[in-house]
Amino acid sequence: MSHLRIQNLSHRYGLTEVLEQINLDLSAGQTLALVGPSGCGKSTLLHIVAGLLIASDGKINMTFDRVSCAFQEPRLMPWKSALDNIALGLKASRLSRSQRRHEAAQLGHRMGLSTEDLDKYPHELSGGMQSRVSLARALAIRPDLLLLDEPFSALDIGLKTELYQLLSEQTVHNKTAVFLITHDLMEAVRLSDRIMVMAAEPGRFVHELVLQTPHEERDNAWIYQTTGELMMTDAVRIGFELPAPITSARTSTASHDRSPS
Repeated sequence: MSHLRIQNLSHRYGLTEVLEQINLDLSAGQTLALVGPSGCGKSTLLHIVAGLLIASDGKINMTFDRVSCAFQEPRLMPWKSALDNIALGLKASRLSRSQRRHEAAQLGHRMGLSTEDLDKYPHELSGGMQSRVSLARALAIRPDLLLLDEPFSALDIGLKTELYQLLSEQTVHNKTAVFLITHDLMEAVRLSDRIMVMAAEPGRFVHELVLQTPHEERDNAWIYQTTGELMMTDAVRIGFELPAPITSARTSTASHDRSPS
């Protein structure tokens, strides 16, 4: 089974330690969410996994073959149409240009983009449509590891919910592992199998939550309750500078949380 394994990873910018003793495992079909305050090194860790940065210390063992990324900013090629942006990653395949465009169009339609939308250039699209194109481009190569750096943070609630469903359908169908970075605790609870909480200065893991409830059974009531319980943990409360909870009692049996060893 394909996997990502990080052991004793640390990273520095000059003399500043931004990541310290990071250890994690991610297997095929799992979704892992990283949450934590701004500046705790979440994006730096994702960039290291993506190969955009080289860690100062530690080991990374990754056996995933196809890795793709989607970021908070869509980062579309302005001189290409939406359709050609989606098809961009397929250039490395052996598909003909017409086949690439056909597959890109099918995926774009599943993302709620019309044929007219696909013919437009990025500056002609709304922010929500650009996000759809960006996510479709990342999914077009059928990745076995999908790296997401807050791709939904600038979207309204309705569009977020729609893209959550589209993402879930694609990742379940292709058994894709997802490495998700988010500030949104409810988003993490909704989408992930495990949540790792990070603290800053230096960035490190301080808490882990394993979500045992199947995704198809996670209704809104469960999501709100589980998010509330997560917000009551000391690691999250202190990291996000939340006020002290009125009570620390926990009643849910839907999840099991622990501090990383």
